[in-house]
Amino acid sequence: MPRRLRPPRLLAAALLALSTGAAAAQELPALPLEDHTAWQAVGRLNTKGYNRRGMCSGALVAPDLVLTAAHCLAGPDGNPVRPETLHFVAGWLGGEFAGESAVASYEIHPRAYARVTLDIEHDLALVTLATPLDVTPLTLGSALSPPFALVGYHDHRPHRLSARFDCAGARDHRLLRIACPVRPGNSGGPVLAGGPGWRIVGVVAAAAQGDTLAVPVDEWLRERLLRGAPYTSE
Repeated sequence: MPRRLRPPRLLAAALLALSTGAAAAQELPALPLEDHTAWQAVGRLNTKGYNRRGMCSGALVAPDLVLTAAHCLAGPDGNPVRPETLHFVAGWLGGEFAGESAVASYEIHPRAYARVTLDIEHDLALVTLATPLDVTPLTLGSALSPPFALVGYHDHRPHRLSARFDCAGARDHRLLRIACPVRPGNSGGPVLAGGPGWRIVGVVAAAAQGDTLAVPVDEWLRERLLRGAPYTSE
C-alpha cells in the first residue's frame, strides 16, 4: 500500500465536494421508506479518528465484501486509514440497520495509486468485513447505458438512503458522467444500470458541475469477485 494516498491537484476541487463538505445546490432525494428494504445492501462506511468522524457510501457485493471508492480510505493527511478505524453498516435507517461489521482489511485497485497520487479512473476499493452479513449482495453488470441509478448516503440526509433511478449518462473518456448530483458522503456509492433488475456498473468518485463522475467496474474487480464470490457477477 502506498505511503500517501493524496489526490492530484487537478482533481482536488472535484473530490473536495464529496470528501470535505463543500456546498452543493442539488442533492439526491430521499428514497421512499417503502423501498428501503430493497436496498439494504447499500450502507455507510464510517470512519473515525482523532477528533474526526466521516462517512462514505458502499455496497455489499458479497456477504463479506463492500465495494467503495479508493479515496474513501485516505485520511485528511493523505495517508491510508487503519482498517480498525472503519465500520460498515448495511441499510442504515435512523438507528436501525440490516447488518453491521468491523473491517478486517481492504484492497485498493492496483492502478489507483500506481503513480502515488490518485488516478481517478481507477478509484475503486474492496473492503473485507470481519463478519459476513446476512444481507443479499448486489450484482455487477456490464451494460453502460441509461437510465442509471445512484443510491447512497449524503451529509444532508446521513441517516436515510437517498436515490435517483432516472439519470442520463454516458462515457466520458474512461469514466461515466452521470447527469444527477451528489454530495459529501455519496462517494463510494454504487452506480447502477439495467433496471428494474438493477446491477452495479460503477462507483461514485467525484462531483463535476452538477454531474457525477463514476468509475466503471473493470476486470480487476470482476476477477477479484470471481475468486471469492462468483455468484455476484454476471
